[in-house]
Amino acid sequence: MMSANPFAFGGEQRSILLLLSVFSTSFLIPALGVVLMKPLGLIKELQMRDKQERIGPYIVCGVFYLWLYKNFMGGTVPELYAKFTLGACIALFLAFFVNIFSKISMYATGMGSLIAMIMILAFAWPGNAVTVGQIRLSLNLILAMAIVLAGVAGYFTMRNTDHEARDVWRGYQAGFVAVLIGYWLG
Repeated sequence: MMSANPFAFGGEQRSILLLLSVFSTSFLIPALGVVLMKPLGLIKELQMRDKQERIGPYIVCGVFYLWLYKNFMGGTVPELYAKFTLGACIALFLAFFVNIFSKISMYATGMGSLIAMIMILAFAWPGNAVTVGQIRLSLNLILAMAIVLAGVAGYFTMRNTDHEARDVWRGYQAGFVAVLIGYWLG
């Protein structure tokens, strides 16, 4: 989003601070919390093959995603970015709920969310493109690349883990629908 419309984020210095904030709140701090669960005996291994082991990490990540969304509600970021954060939060809690009763691929949930975000972005900011170095990529091309990457991620998830095709499809659907809900609610 920052590359497609850098002016919406208030300049380069503010964008860098935002990226650091998002990285630390949505990845670094939750990852540290999950890693600390292993020596505390709350999880057996970091891969968390048992769905019961995933409950604690889902809650830890969910708390920080909610905090991130709460921080964005005050208008510090473009409205669309805050809506996508809400969608990611909903996707996480939806996967948590599905995990209680069945299996779901979080990789696929993330990819489904990404595809929905790019689709919405392409409609909300038509004509914008992402610049990578000297190359300008249309959002439609990025959407096509994301769909291919989602397929590759789903294939390797089924190949290298004990997930089946229905777990991957469930993840795609959960992520996609969650972002749509976040967009409409936010």
